Amino acid sequence: MQTSSILHVLVTIALTATSVQAQNRPVKDVSSAAKKAVTVSKLPEWAISRAEVEAHTRFLASDELQGRRTGEPGNWTAARYIAEQFRQLGLKPAVTTDSQQDYFQRINLEKVKPATSATMLLGKDTLQLGKQLIVMAGNATTSSGEVVYVGYGLNDGDEGYKGRDVKGRIVVAQGGSPDAKSPREIFNASAAKRKLAGEKGATALIELYNEATPWGLVSQYFNREQMTVSAPSDDKTPLTHVWVNNANNQYKQLKEAGQTITLRTSGRPLTFSSTANVAGIIEGTDPVLKNEYVILSAHFDHIGAGRQAGTPYQPGDSIFNGARDNAIGTVALLESAKVLMQQRPKRSVLVLALTGEEVGLVGSRYYGEHPLVPFKQTIFDLNSDGAGYNDTTIVSVIGLERTGAKTEIETAAKAFGLSVFAEPAPEQGLFDRSDNVSFAAKGIPAPTFSAGFKTFDQAIGKYYHQAIDNPESLDFTYVQRFCQAYAYAARLIADRVTRPQWSAGDKYEAAAKALYGY
Repeated sequence: MQTSSILHVLVTIALTATSVQAQNRPVKDVSSAAKKAVTVSKLPEWAISRAEVEAHTRFLASDELQGRRTGEPGNWTAARYIAEQFRQLGLKPAVTTDSQQDYFQRINLEKVKPATSATMLLGKDTLQLGKQLIVMAGNATTSSGEVVYVGYGLNDGDEGYKGRDVKGRIVVAQGGSPDAKSPREIFNASAAKRKLAGEKGATALIELYNEATPWGLVSQYFNREQMTVSAPSDDKTPLTHVWVNNANNQYKQLKEAGQTITLRTSGRPLTFSSTANVAGIIEGTDPVLKNEYVILSAHFDHIGAGRQAGTPYQPGDSIFNGARDNAIGTVALLESAKVLMQQRPKRSVLVLALTGEEVGLVGSRYYGEHPLVPFKQTIFDLNSDGAGYNDTTIVSVIGLERTGAKTEIETAAKAFGLSVFAEPAPEQGLFDRSDNVSFAAKGIPAPTFSAGFKTFDQAIGKYYHQAIDNPESLDFTYVQRFCQAYAYAARLIADRVTRPQWSAGDKYEAAAKALYGY
């Protein structure tokens, strides 16, 4: 047994002994600290077992689930497993459809495969797929003709669109938008441009990319299958849409009137699939506070197997099991559901297992547009996600200092022998890269509770999105304590007298004021 495990056992025995002694002493001799120790040790969080934590993890991260890729059979198997755990525990199904109650919030998907070829003739230059071109959308096609520059191409008032007919023309737009900073904002702006250009009858859209995210990373991302929520079909052929690497404004001639091009692309084949979030409700005990909700969220999908994962692998192991990312978080969700059902908190809790995080936060974004409980009555989201751990003495919380529940989270971690490290790896911009941001954007305080790390070092990179991220490599005593701390933090937040609030001046504070009216 490792030294840390021995210490954990000794601490547990000592706390249990303190609890028994406190129960046998007259009340007047019990200090407030001892009373607190007695109360905490009686909570069902202390009964979360290493064996059960390991069993859940080994199933969710097993080879049989083939990496739990969104829209694939292994992802549905994981969803069914979670739903049946909710059923066994007695959670109320959160989804009502046609007078039926269900645990599945179903989502229809469009799956777009990467282009296999593309060229663009521009004067004497031939731009190639990957090097200078990325195909964003469209079928196999050849388009030739004069281009029309429309500025950012986001609305009718933009340069080029105002008062002009672009039907049957090739449209060129500046990349991003005046306000877009993050990759998510840039992608959203790009989709809006494609939609508008299609509505105006353009035959193709060329976007001049010159953003902070390196071209190599962007090209790699779009060289694998993409997924989006299906939009209502209007039976139109998808508009051909490409990005051109315009670093240093090297293709500025595309903005000039009279410039002609020839664009050939294999297109991006489109297929359809489905997936689901899994959601259950634990009703609160307080007659007033039970009308408010704390969301516990974690994504249960991972990146799949083989080439679909978009990550190099060895022939002997092509399954990306995702034990750390995010079977650990999913198991914390299941264990929290169990103990909060055994002793329910004052507020109601929506336990929400999210799909599609690895393919663009699909599940949480969908929930953001189709909430199962009113956002105005949702006071907090405690998300659990992570790339792995390199320190088993801590939990790491992204957004701890911003979201108003620092005391509860630190108290919960300390109860199980862990410290809290706030805002790890700030250079990674992690707050806006996990499902919590879909709730934050609505105004809901939403930190991410992660396994212990301070930096993205070799210990993290060794397992992050790698085929060796298997259950066998986990420290399950640490995972047990992680689950206990997460569950207790959820309880403390759900039992708070007041609602947590964003730190003054936070970029999501305005959304919170609009949502809650304070």
